[in-house]
Amino acid sequence: MTTLPSPRPGAAVQLLDVHKSYGRAVALRGVSVIIQPGEVVAMLGPNGAGKTTAISLMLGMRRPSAGRVRLFDRDPGDRAARSRCGVMLQESGVNDVLRVRETVAIFRAYYPHPLPTKRVLELAGLEDVATRTISTLSGGQRQRVYYALAICGDPEALFMDEPTAGMDVESRRAFIGDVRRYASEGRTVILSTHYLEEADQLADRVIVIDRGVIIADDSPAAIKSRVASRRVTFTVTPSATAADFVGLPISNLELRDQRVRFHSSHPEEALAAGFRRGWDIRNLEVVGADLEEAFVTLTANRASDHPQNRAAQ
Repeated sequence: MTTLPSPRPGAAVQLLDVHKSYGRAVALRGVSVIIQPGEVVAMLGPNGAGKTTAISLMLGMRRPSAGRVRLFDRDPGDRAARSRCGVMLQESGVNDVLRVRETVAIFRAYYPHPLPTKRVLELAGLEDVATRTISTLSGGQRQRVYYALAICGDPEALFMDEPTAGMDVESRRAFIGDVRRYASEGRTVILSTHYLEEADQLADRVIVIDRGVIIADDSPAAIKSRVASRRVTFTVTPSATAADFVGLPISNLELRDQRVRFHSSHPEEALAAGFRRGWDIRNLEVVGADLEEAFVTLTANRASDHPQNRAAQ
């Protein structure tokens, strides 16, 4: 008989050796995650990796096939635990004919200690549209309404699923700033997103799930450091061709007019070859991999290690 890990008192969220299957489809395979109060955690993974299932288990929306889930030291289905959480879904199904202020006021009534309506509208950046009906809002404004509904109960833990979907670049940047300020007050924030730049900016911890198992759990900086290569970009005169880079220690070469971009674990060697060819290199930038590149590398390495892929090699 397998002994489950013991819960840690005081943690905000705990998944302890959790398995989840849907018939023959296995979504999670022995996942263990402990999230402490005040942490901002981004859960990343390819489609179907299991991250949505993990969050559903944390919220008590699904039950594990095996293992243990705790939310504020309680069963996640416990009303006392769930009342301490706010949830921002991509589509919350609010009534389009209601005004923004009315919608916030209605949802506040569901919680024992809600924030004042005025404060919620301020935090969500909705003061200017408070009297408008939901149906007249843009996609980005609707996302802010969903955010307002998630925080109106003054939650200790905020769960967000693709929170900036439908927002333009400026709105996304402003929203990330709003969430960061909210998290700075000691709130626990758990988000699932496909915008890896967003995860990099918001999270102090990133959990990468692939095929139902955790393949990385660390700070964004630590995960990015796993990618040994550097990203190199520059403009060159005369224009370069792919043939100029044959035999050099590079990958992911991109050429566009006079702009060159590639990855290399030995950028000095690649650049030295270019100088020997007489290139006039300008606007040179050599930086470490970003979170998206690290994510792609991690999941690609896992795919190459998959038994089916090894058998095909």
